[in-house]
Amino acid sequence: MNASQRRSNCPLNVALELFGDKWSLLILRDMLIVGKSRYGEFLDSPEGISTNILADRLKQLACCGLVEKLRDPANGKTSLYLPTAMGVSLLPLLLEVIRWGLTNLGDTGVPEFVLTALRQGPDQLIAECETRLHNERLTLAG
Repeated sequence: MNASQRRSNCPLNVALELFGDKWSLLILRDMLIVGKSRYGEFLDSPEGISTNILADRLKQLACCGLVEKLRDPANGKTSLYLPTAMGVSLLPLLLEVIRWGLTNLGDTGVPEFVLTALRQGPDQLIAECETRLHNERLTLAG
């Protein structure tokens, strides 16, 4: 998105215009925390995203540089979606939103490894995510 398309240049506004809808954040959660990378995996998430919304959000996330779309070497007809370094940099924000939800919204739940990450801070989960992505890219490179 270029500056002329923005409602304002406020950093919060610009960030929200890139990833501020619920579906984009849930897709990023699935990539960064759960490790999903395939279209069908995102469709299997419990929130029940529709195919047209998923396709649109993946395209939007790729266009703004948060996600990279790559050909799946195991099946050349399908794609893999991996977060970029800029996408990975959102992990602390996602963890803080999760922490806020756990603290303020009552009956919610997260996997134990996310609770551990919340207690330890995001650094270890970021390192694990970066390692997983590095290994995935090595596999894609052949």
